Amino acid sequence: MPGRPMDGVRVIEVAQFTYVPAAGAVLADWGADVIKVEHAVTGDAQRGFAYLGPVAAGGNFAPLMEHPNRGKRSVGLALEKPEALEVLYDIVRRSDVFVTNFLPDARARLKLDVEHIRAVNPDIIYVRGTALGVRGPEADRGGYDQPTFWCRAGSAAGISSPDLDGVLGMPGPAYGDSVGGMTIAGGISAALFARERTGVPSVVDVSLLSVGAWANGLAVDLSLISGKPWVANGPEHAGGFVRNPLVGIFRTSDGRYVNLNMMQPGRYWPDFCKHIDRPELALDERFDTAQKLMDNAVEAAGIIAAEIAGQTFGHWMERFRTLEGQWAPVQNSVEVGQDAQLRANGFIAEVVDVDGQVRELVTAPVQFDEAPAHPTRGPQFAEHTEEVLTELGLDEQAILDLRIAGAVT
Repeated sequence: MPGRPMDGVRVIEVAQFTYVPAAGAVLADWGADVIKVEHAVTGDAQRGFAYLGPVAAGGNFAPLMEHPNRGKRSVGLALEKPEALEVLYDIVRRSDVFVTNFLPDARARLKLDVEHIRAVNPDIIYVRGTALGVRGPEADRGGYDQPTFWCRAGSAAGISSPDLDGVLGMPGPAYGDSVGGMTIAGGISAALFARERTGVPSVVDVSLLSVGAWANGLAVDLSLISGKPWVANGPEHAGGFVRNPLVGIFRTSDGRYVNLNMMQPGRYWPDFCKHIDRPELALDERFDTAQKLMDNAVEAAGIIAAEIAGQTFGHWMERFRTLEGQWAPVQNSVEVGQDAQLRANGFIAEVVDVDGQVRELVTAPVQFDEAPAHPTRGPQFAEHTEEVLTELGLDEQAILDLRIAGAVT
């Protein structure tokens, strides 16, 4: 069907928490059959995280699990048991992609390394999501997005102005994990394309550190030339373009903010002046050419700040709807969830949870053939174990034997 380019692709995911499972969620949004392998007793360790728990008391819809696991099937396997490993290998034989975030010692101990998986299925694409990469002195270390993607890769320092007493944290939970998961999904897509063209399967590696460095790449590139760190500006005119008054973050009368980002100030200045009811500024001899506007940018920015500070956020939201230049409201997460433009494009989707309640999730940011994703809920722990085992050809007695052996949930 249109919009599901991964239909017919099977992914086996041996991973937990958010970073790598988020990649599986993206692929599931795109139509892949993603089989999530969880420990037969404890499940994905993230299921025990209560601080971002269900949306309602007694409910079973936990965004912490639904965001990275929507649309998957869950199988409970105790991979330390030979019987369970054979079940895993049987799924591997029928899969296109194997993806994991297990650390090197765990992959070796559980026989999940490239050589083990490729011995079972030589054509499978093997994917490792790591914290710090697969080479170098720290390759064996784990990590999370806050320390690795956000802090180590420069975003925390880059967003924290020098006069701030401390360092700002990520803007939301699993921020780097979600960016990293999208990156992994893109890598898997490229590897599937390459295998289709050449017949050769790839080993795909993505680290949180490399994704963080890429997200912060232009600042790092500039620092490689200058030898100086990228430093955030204060909130008065946060865009940092001291010669462009139409780039910055400006406070409204009710304590909200709007961002102006018009990279061609001469072009947009007359129209902007009309929208703040100061058309005479376009003819002011201080600002009546692009060069003068840039030369007097600090003075112009002060006028803009005063004008915007004189009206409410709602006023500017309405007033700027017809603004020719580029701008945006500074929105919180509640407002983003209700953003009419996101919803018009199908990036907030309804999902029916396990209790039959209609919930909503943000979908993967890529669409195909203009078709929005229609995700289904995340799986309950080991919910599809028997279903998948039956697909592998196991009968009731064989499944019972595996359960007695403690190999499956």
